[in-house]
Amino acid sequence: MSQPKDISKGSQLLLITLFAVSLFTVMFIFKQAGAFDFWYWMSSNLLLLLTLVFVLDRSNGEEIRRDIGEAVPRKIFFGIIAALALFVVFYVGNILIRLIIEKAGEGIQNVYSFKQEAAPLRIGLLMLLVIGPGEELFWRGYLQRRLGIRFGKIRGFVLATVLYTAVHIATGNMVLVLAALVCGIFWGWLYMRYRSMIINVVSHTVWDILVFLVLPFAEF
Repeated sequence: MSQPKDISKGSQLLLITLFAVSLFTVMFIFKQAGAFDFWYWMSSNLLLLLTLVFVLDRSNGEEIRRDIGEAVPRKIFFGIIAALALFVVFYVGNILIRLIIEKAGEGIQNVYSFKQEAAPLRIGLLMLLVIGPGEELFWRGYLQRRLGIRFGKIRGFVLATVLYTAVHIATGNMVLVLAALVCGIFWGWLYMRYRSMIINVVSHTVWDILVFLVLPFAEF
């Protein structure tokens, strides 16, 4: 009796995944559409996707309510520690990749070209309120969780990480693709291990702000 519902959920997951990949691929190719710059574009994509998944899948809200019902200060603290740990990984990686790959510095500089002419305050606010939380709520909180339910926890983690990495290929910047792979593995494992959006959201948001605004690697 539950088969039609399972098929429907599977089709919904496939369609939302294809829609998300299309949205982010187009965004990474063009980066800007007139006055609609990368930061507004990224935020709009995430708000659209989150509206879809929260309307179509009530379990998202149930997961959030469960998460905020226990040990919130501890989760926030752990999220900050996780962000700092990932920053250290990237700090070391930034040094090593410049030594190993001749044009790596150019690739790193190109990552920061996404800033465009946007004011740091606007970038920071969008990262804090939309981009950091939104990426985790969609890629891990919805996509990885749903793929995990359908294919198993490990396969869900791998598939979500592959998709998260793949959309960055459209930038043509292999340094950014490698960074997305490392982040996808880190945040995907973090969610698989602790199943807490609070930890993931704090980690992603703090890391974004550190890397793009506070201690950018392009200046090292």
